Amino acid sequence: MNWMNDWPAQAACRGTDPDRLFVQGAAQNRAKAICFGCPVRTECLADSLDNEIEFGVWGGMTERERRALLRRRPDVRSWRTLLETARLEHSRTDYVTIPAQQVVADMRSPQVDLRSRTSVA
Repeated sequence: MNWMNDWPAQAACRGTDPDRLFVQGAAQNRAKAICFGCPVRTECLADSLDNEIEFGVWGGMTERERRALLRRRPDVRSWRTLLETARLEHSRTDYVTIPAQQVVADMRSPQVDLRSRTSVA
């Protein structure tokens, strides 16, 4: 799958009332649910991390989750490069599918080499 530079036009949330995405508490889970089937979720997440967007749900993560990820991985200079490279590597190989939640958990850990992982489910 190629990286989508015009990802906002393809986003599942396009046309959604922004007030549904910039929420707090339990409402964040409802906002995150919009992201789960989104075809450009990875692009959205990379953009929000690279630009250190402080508010709202982006790419299926809350601002708190993104801040924690940025703190855990200060070595990442470009989230787009990291995620795009991982996507390309996984698309070129025979692979076993692993849960997306595990990949996100691995992204939060500086000890895990994402290049050795398999495709995201």
